[in-house]
Amino acid sequence: MMIVTRNLEQTYSSGGRPLTVLNSIELSIERESFTAIVGPSGSGKTTLLGLLAGLDRPSAGSVSIDGTDLTALTEDERARFRARNIGFVFQQFQLIPTLTALENVLVPLELAGEHGAHTRARAEELLARVGLADRSHHYPAQLSGGEQQRVALARAFANNPKLLFADEPTGNLDAETGQRIIEMIIGLNQEQHTTLVLVTHDAELAARAHRVVRLAGGRIVADTMNGTASTVAAAAGVLANSVNDATRESAR
Repeated sequence: MMIVTRNLEQTYSSGGRPLTVLNSIELSIERESFTAIVGPSGSGKTTLLGLLAGLDRPSAGSVSIDGTDLTALTEDERARFRARNIGFVFQQFQLIPTLTALENVLVPLELAGEHGAHTRARAEELLARVGLADRSHHYPAQLSGGEQQRVALARAFANNPKLLFADEPTGNLDAETGQRIIEMIIGLNQEQHTTLVLVTHDAELAARAHRVVRLAGGRIVADTMNGTASTVAAAAGVLANSVNDATRESAR
């Protein structure tokens, strides 16, 4: 298993009273799988994603990734672990506005201590893969929402992560652009053999996952296998066509 949680809980103080956001979460996620986490607003989806990624420490229980117990690490150790093993795609893009597209993709590589021509080549290759070879020196404000999310996607894969976490990655995009981003996420996930965990409100997107974990009231209320492994392989083909189209468009 790539991810294993045991009796995971998260409680915050609200108005002087404890507010339990997650309660008794027991979850195991296989390597190279695609898991969608769904549920109504306030069900704890984003909180769970943050705990799985080591962005926050649980009130109780444990999270292990590839055999490493994140809850036993210090904050600095968790940050180093994320830099080596985890990629993120957020709804709000989270690009650094004062850096170009290329420089944004270089950030996780440099944080991991990698420098030199090979790191720049890696960043340029990823931007080309998402159809932005000709936009590498543009700043986020000069890019459309879809282009910014493609930069964020290239950045997420910069360190060849074992795990990719995506939190509503199409939430700020129109339907057509969002669909293209999803094809790229699923296709790159398949090609680079990562484990994908994605939070979404989109039932059609969740249906494409191998597995759907449904939260309600901070608990897992359903855990369903979709049996749709073939859709991931199909998505890889769609990605290739999408990237080729974008590359041809960039060359015009």
